Amino acid sequence: MSSAQPVAARISPELRAAIYHFSVFGTNGAISVYFGVWLTMRGIAPNEIGIINAAPVLLMLAVNQIVGRIADRASDWRGVIIVLSLLAGLIPIALFFVSGFWGILLIWTLCIMPAQALVPVTDAATLRMTQRRGTNFATVRAWGTVGFMLTGIASGPIIGALGDAAFVPLFVALALLRTGLAFQLPRFRAEPVVGATAHKQGATALRQVLKPWFVLTLLGLGVLYSTHGAFGAFAALEWHKQGVPEALIGPLIGTMAAAEAVMMFVWKKLNLKISARQIIIFACMVACFRWTALTFAPPLPVLFGLQLLHAVTFAMGYLGGIYFIANWTSEHIAAEAQGFSYVVQQSMSVIALLGMGWAYGALGHWAWVVLGGYSLVGALLVWISLRIQPPTARPVDPQTIAVAEPAP
Repeated sequence: MSSAQPVAARISPELRAAIYHFSVFGTNGAISVYFGVWLTMRGIAPNEIGIINAAPVLLMLAVNQIVGRIADRASDWRGVIIVLSLLAGLIPIALFFVSGFWGILLIWTLCIMPAQALVPVTDAATLRMTQRRGTNFATVRAWGTVGFMLTGIASGPIIGALGDAAFVPLFVALALLRTGLAFQLPRFRAEPVVGATAHKQGATALRQVLKPWFVLTLLGLGVLYSTHGAFGAFAALEWHKQGVPEALIGPLIGTMAAAEAVMMFVWKKLNLKISARQIIIFACMVACFRWTALTFAPPLPVLFGLQLLHAVTFAMGYLGGIYFIANWTSEHIAAEAQGFSYVVQQSMSVIALLGMGWAYGALGHWAWVVLGGYSLVGALLVWISLRIQPPTARPVDPQTIAVAEPAP
């Protein structure tokens, strides 16, 4: 027996998944802190920043469903995650050799596409593993947010001290770390442990749940998700214009991530008695307030307070969405269903990123009002879904295995 085997045996599948989540979202933390400013320093206009952020999202619409289908049909989701991690780790090295809008657009798109594709597969795999083992998905996923928070806090001072040229080396190093950690992931389809609660069966084919009520919820969730993408693309740039010191941009991002992590760690203890869709509606309404408040260039203490609302606008919305999908689908389409939701989110993100790029260029800080109004559209879509199909109602399609939609 090799010396590595006893060590691996002592590390739970949940811990190994948590370590990988840490690296995935840790890489995103560095992007959120300085990517928009890094682009501006290279003469990229606001509308071009929107295009660079939107391009990989747009192209993922064509391949994300295929990736999810391949992952579901593989012997385990782990192999697909490793391949995507390799691509997402090696391609960023080309950023050292490009400049200008077209060069950055091409390489950034190739960097981000596999990094985005692995997220819904990893979420689906981890969720199903924790359900089978009777453990808590939210706690595992929370470590991704911790990674985002720590790199967000560290990246600001590092780049502030070393200059904007430090952004690419930092990003590449984190991407390569993510690649290495993919190899320590567990097999997600291992046998269930004794005492674990079996997950109720749901739809075994995506077409069984592609009804208006289901799609409307995913659209509303996509709107909510996309507003956070637009915020991430332009918040640091706006704060930079307002004179917020670079050393504080990282802590602002870190505060947001800390609030998200706390919500995920305490999620089960909240024992909410409302449905997943009601949670998404609440998150959309809070998001409307959060984005609109940014219009008035609030002072730093208020900015930090608004960042704490990320616990509701993102963490609650995200968990409500992922459990909504899991409640109505089976493991047979776990990655495909989450991937479909991600496609919808990406579609909404294209609209939000391009729209925010135009609005920010034309309206300046008043663009945040537009983003707040867009959040209300998300709430309306999910509310209509609830009116069509209440949480405990049976699906209309008789071939669909009926499941309730309890609170997550």
